[in-house]
Amino acid sequence: MSQPSPTVENPLDRLSREQIDEIGEAFQRIHDEVYADLGEADATYIRNVVQFHRRLAAIGRIELTASRFTPALVLGTLTLGAAKIIENMEIGHNVMHGQWDWMNDPHIHSSVWDWDTASPAAAWKHSHNYVHHTYTNVIGKDKDVGYEIMRVDPRQPWNPVFLAQPFYNLILAAFFEWGVALHDLDPEAVRKGTKSRSQLRDEIKAIGRKARRQIVKDYVAFPLLSGPSWRRTLAANFTANLIRNVWTYAIIFCGHFPDQAYTFSEEEAEADDSAGAWYVRQLLGAANIDGGPAFHFMSGNLSYQVEHHLYPDLPSSRYGEIAPQVKAICERYDLPYNTGPFRKQFGSVQRTLLRLAFPGGSPRPKPGPWREPVPTPSSSNGRVPDAEGVLAAFP
Repeated sequence: MSQPSPTVENPLDRLSREQIDEIGEAFQRIHDEVYADLGEADATYIRNVVQFHRRLAAIGRIELTASRFTPALVLGTLTLGAAKIIENMEIGHNVMHGQWDWMNDPHIHSSVWDWDTASPAAAWKHSHNYVHHTYTNVIGKDKDVGYEIMRVDPRQPWNPVFLAQPFYNLILAAFFEWGVALHDLDPEAVRKGTKSRSQLRDEIKAIGRKARRQIVKDYVAFPLLSGPSWRRTLAANFTANLIRNVWTYAIIFCGHFPDQAYTFSEEEAEADDSAGAWYVRQLLGAANIDGGPAFHFMSGNLSYQVEHHLYPDLPSSRYGEIAPQVKAICERYDLPYNTGPFRKQFGSVQRTLLRLAFPGGSPRPKPGPWREPVPTPSSSNGRVPDAEGVLAAFP
C-alpha cells in the first residue's frame, strides 16, 4: 500500500491563539442569538413542512393507484420521489439532529422520530450526530470520510480494492440508504474491541426490522393497492427510492468531498481541541452549493453545509439567514468560505473519486482567503416562512 501524500496548508496554522478564541466566540455568539430568537414562526414552519410532506406523499400514492396509465405512473413516481426527498432531508435528518427539540413537541422530537429510510434512528444518530459532527473530516476518526469503502483524500493509503471504486460509487449512489445503514454498523469497532459483538447483533436485528417495514410498505402493501397494475406501482416505488437515494448522495458528497473541503490528521485535531479550533475545522471541512429557495429546501438546506456543520442543532430554515454573518467572520480573519454551483461541486467530487481509485494523487488546490472573489449562495433570506411559501417555489 502507498503512503499518504503530503497535505496542504491548514489555515488554522495562520491564526494566533487569540484569533482562534475570538473566532470561537464570534461563531458561538451567532448560535446563541439565533437560538434565543426561535419561536412560533419557526415551529409553524416545521409543522407545515411535515403536513406538506404527508399530503405530497399521499397524492403520489393515490396517483400510483392508477399506474396502468402512463401519465399517472410518471406523475406518481415523481411526486413520491419528491416527498421522500423532503421527508429524508428537510425533516428526518434535521429533526433527528435535535434542531426542533426546543419546541418540546411530542411528535417532532429527536427522541421519537424515525424516518423513511433503512438506517435505524439510534444507530444513525450515533454515527452521524456524534462521530461525524465531532470529528468532521478527521482521517481515522470520521467514518464518513469515504464511508470506509472509498478513497476520497490522497492522505488515505491506497489499496488495490480501490480500483473498483468507480463501480461501487455508482452502487452506493443508487442504494445510498442501505449503504449508510450498513456503514452505521461500524464492524471495525468490533475488531478494535470498542464495541461488543452482542451490540453489533442487536444493531443488525434493528436494521432487519427496519428493512422488513420498508420492503413491505413499498414493495408489497402499496403495489397490492394498485390491483392488476401492481408491477408498475412496484417499479414506481423502486424508482422513487432511487430518486431519493441519488439526490441524497449527490447533496451529501457535494457538501463534504469537493476540492474546497479540507481534511485533517488526528495529530492536527488533537493539537488544538478548543472550541475555536473546532469551529474553524467545521468551517473548512464543509462546502456549500449555490442555489435558489426551492433548491435549498429540496436539499434539506444541506446546500448550506458550512452553516450546518457550524450549527447542527439550529433549525435548517435559519441557515440562509446565518450565512452572511458567517461570511463576515471569514472576511475578518481571511478564511475561505467554501461554495460553488452544483455542477462544479459534483464534478470535482466525481473527478476525485476516479483519480484516487489509482495509486498516488495530490491534494487539490484550495481556495484562497476571503479577499479572493467567492460566489455567494442565493437565498430569500434563507427562510421559507410556511408551507404555502414552499409550494409557491414550485411551478
